[in-house]
Amino acid sequence: METRLNIPGEVEALCSTLRDAGCEAYLVGGCVRDLLIGREPKDWDITTNATPEKIQSLFEETFYENEYGTVGVVTQSEDPRLKVVEITPYRIEGKYSNARHPDEVRFGDNLSDDLKRRDFTINAIAYEPSSALLVDEHGGKEDLDGKLIRTVGDAHERFEEDALRMLRAVRLAAELDFVIESATAAGIAAQAAQLAKISRERVRDELIRIVMSPRPMQALYIAQKLGLLTYMIPELEEGIGCDQNQAHSFDVFEHSLRALQHGADKGWSLDVRLAALLHDVGKPRTREWSDEKKDWTFHGHDVVSAKMAKNILADLKFPKDTVDKVSLLARIHMFFSDPDQITLSAVRRTIARVGQDNITDLLNLRVCDRIGTGRPKEHPFRLRKYMSMIDEALRDPVSVAMLKIDGTKIIELGERPGPRVGWILHALLEEVLDDPAKNTEDYLEKKTSELSKMGENELQKLGEAGKDRREKEDEAAVAELRKKHHVS
Repeated sequence: METRLNIPGEVEALCSTLRDAGCEAYLVGGCVRDLLIGREPKDWDITTNATPEKIQSLFEETFYENEYGTVGVVTQSEDPRLKVVEITPYRIEGKYSNARHPDEVRFGDNLSDDLKRRDFTINAIAYEPSSALLVDEHGGKEDLDGKLIRTVGDAHERFEEDALRMLRAVRLAAELDFVIESATAAGIAAQAAQLAKISRERVRDELIRIVMSPRPMQALYIAQKLGLLTYMIPELEEGIGCDQNQAHSFDVFEHSLRALQHGADKGWSLDVRLAALLHDVGKPRTREWSDEKKDWTFHGHDVVSAKMAKNILADLKFPKDTVDKVSLLARIHMFFSDPDQITLSAVRRTIARVGQDNITDLLNLRVCDRIGTGRPKEHPFRLRKYMSMIDEALRDPVSVAMLKIDGTKIIELGERPGPRVGWILHALLEEVLDDPAKNTEDYLEKKTSELSKMGENELQKLGEAGKDRREKEDEAAVAELRKKHHVS
């Protein structure tokens, strides 16, 4: 089948070099699929009957560090997607005994054998640039037109070979807005337990792509229906059928998916989307019936959710900074934001708790949470007013780093180096949080002189009490306000 596709010059040149050396060269996989549906490929893959050694001999700068024959060819392109193009010999794979990698890989001499081993029909289409020949032996073009995810050959066999393909099917459906074909879905449901054999790092990588796709709610809903979510984030399933209080239209599971989906609709960061997905994961474990309110309560679910989020993300091998930030957002997501009931000082303390770099993400999480309840408006008047208070508070000091004095200056004023310097800084910050007008060099230097005269124990108590009191006061004030307004 002849089809002319728009191929970058760098890729054309690599294919030409292989052909000039008497070798075959086809584009294959996701890049061909994307070109056929009008998407811009994220990377480019070439398959050939040349051996790895032959490929390396034809190009100036290459690297070959795997057991599957893939050679990375470094180009001079300024486009990051084209800096390295992978060229892989035709492969024939042996038996899979670990549900992930073949026990044996042999290099083949014909394209058909290579296409047979691929996961889905839409990824098993090859394209020869010079002749514009499209090789489609498994109905991939037809499935592209029908927007179907279908395995090459028997679905059970494909998923027994590599269990990660099941998660990839769900992810591709979310990325492309395709439907998983019925026999393929049945194969996933039958083989779902195989996903337990896959490393958590590989599950994490697919989860990230699902969460960052345009339709993560759809993907995770399908993953749950097909039995995969149990092997990804089983804690989310505790929210299924867990009804909430009257402020919510959905159970905890659907609320969490809807909150995540809003983060995707807005194009927000991975951290915000993960926080939206996990911010209420602790609700089922804290749900209690209140005879007084005649409704469900979830006291402390923010604390429980934060701990669970931390464990979930750590288990999935997310980087520590992601784990820490998402669990922090989950912990603080219930911050009280009624501008008629809260002071600017309390707003500054919220910023100090979450950090200036994270305050926008915290507000975005609040919006996701709100939309996830079924409420139609993203930014009601009170939230907009609170956001204006955030802007105002950001002009004031909310951390030690923003004080008009630092440790070096404190030492210059006569304080000896050591923990006393930190205690003084926290004691000064406590005063400035209450009254930002005190954040002047003159006042802080005078106050430092007073604090320096204190004894070790007295100063330590004052400095550490400053740190502790900020959090305790904030939590006590919020708890009191929640009690007063009957919010959990």
